[in-house]
Amino acid sequence: MSFMHDPTAAVDMTAAAVSRIALGVEYNGTAYYGFQLQNNDLPTLQGELERALTTVAGGEPVRLVCAGRTDAGVHACEQVLHFDTPVVRKPAAWLFGSNRYLPRDISVVWVKQVPEQFHARFSAKRRRYRYVIHSDPVRPALLRDGVTWTHKQLDVCKMNQAARFLLGTHDFSSFRDSDCQAKSPVKTLDGIRLTQYGRFIVLDIRASAFLHHMVRNIAGTLMRIGAGDKPVEWMRQVLQARRREVAGVTAPPYGLYLVQVEYPEEFELPRQPLGPLFLSAMPDVFAEDA
Repeated sequence: MSFMHDPTAAVDMTAAAVSRIALGVEYNGTAYYGFQLQNNDLPTLQGELERALTTVAGGEPVRLVCAGRTDAGVHACEQVLHFDTPVVRKPAAWLFGSNRYLPRDISVVWVKQVPEQFHARFSAKRRRYRYVIHSDPVRPALLRDGVTWTHKQLDVCKMNQAARFLLGTHDFSSFRDSDCQAKSPVKTLDGIRLTQYGRFIVLDIRASAFLHHMVRNIAGTLMRIGAGDKPVEWMRQVLQARRREVAGVTAPPYGLYLVQVEYPEEFELPRQPLGPLFLSAMPDVFAEDA
């Protein structure tokens, strides 16, 4: 019987070497308590993925390392993971076998065997998020868990002016959650731009790494400026204050997507179109910076 009909068939354990497998995953995070495993029975993305991959591996435990631990309710168009295994499977077997056992809100989109030097977290050069705001007097029904809705009309021009204060290397303590475990609040943000796309306002933001809730706290602050509650210059004052309480509220998780993780070209990882899917026709605002 072929593997595709019986993924739990006998596993070839004769190979002494351990392979490192990388995979790209997309998911809707609405039903999960974040990516990382919890010390309870709450559903997590890591738990579902490890369960499916362990089944494909014939019961050999799979433990995943991710590029970034997304929070509860946050989505990913291309989360990057890796795991080590002595189990011999073709990439297509890992791909289609895992998707057979995953819930419909999680999909493995590519699989590639990589050298042991590759690390999903530490090899990453930059991470990119998109925060999608739906600005309309009427709340959306179809994308209610995929966007953050505001009934207010936002001034995108003023939001972009304010966002420019954040470019470069700064102490981002004003946008750092109190539970953040990062060793330093200093990060380098090399791309940030807001684009009006119909009724959507898309915040594109890119950095080597982010603090806990940093993107959502920036989004909440920008929305106050866009709504006219605060002037553009307020963003500079918030950044320089280095105190979380002076910034805007933490924006909801629903509109946040991890859309890209960049790695050195030597690993030759597949590249996916920027998401989310309903914005696939939107031009890449950072294309000229690539």
